Amino acid sequence: MKIHYFQHVPYEGLGNIEGWIKSQKHELSATRFYKTDPLPQLAEIDLLIIMGGPMGAYDDQKYPWLTAEKQFIRESINTGKKVLGICLGAQLIAMVLGAAVYPHIHKEIGWFPLKLTGEGMESKVFNGFPNEFLAFHWHADTFSFPSGAERLAETAACRNQAFSYGDRVIGLQFHLDAKRENIEQWIQNGAAELVKEQYVQASEQMVPPEDEFEKIQKYMYKILDYLEKLA
Repeated sequence: MKIHYFQHVPYEGLGNIEGWIKSQKHELSATRFYKTDPLPQLAEIDLLIIMGGPMGAYDDQKYPWLTAEKQFIRESINTGKKVLGICLGAQLIAMVLGAAVYPHIHKEIGWFPLKLTGEGMESKVFNGFPNEFLAFHWHADTFSFPSGAERLAETAACRNQAFSYGDRVIGLQFHLDAKRENIEQWIQNGAAELVKEQYVQASEQMVPPEDEFEKIQKYMYKILDYLEKLA
């Protein structure tokens, strides 16, 4: 499988996803927008992965490459590519599908329980997952729900946490990709966001015991296994 990923800032790479790609011996290429890398040829990829970043999906004036990125995501969906969006990536997919993306009433930063919806419990995307599990979050924006998508998960702070559009497009507002070193980098680069709010944890709460990282790695791999098996 030929996998291409979009990276928006140097400190938000693939995390757990990279380990899975290496273990499965898939081909990997990247567009790093902060380095002005070119977009790929759509015909040359099977799976597009869109990572997170501190910018908003609506910040085209500040980050002009967002316009071309969204157009590429739209074309990827329309031509039947497999598409996975993480955090900002999920918001970009939602916007491409006609949903609004906007600042949420709550920032959600830290480890918070994620609950599958009824559709989520029935979805092949979350096959083998517990109905509720801990995930890492770092976002201030949310999105209205894309028409035609299935709402798969929610948290106390944010209703729209995961969706699928058909069987080939997945948006995850939360981070199953995060490794310990990723979170440490996000804390370093996003310290100004760690204000005292209901759903914002202190930095010392964000690096839990190693078994939590092992759990979310397992969950991330399950979702990637699902995408890999699609024709």
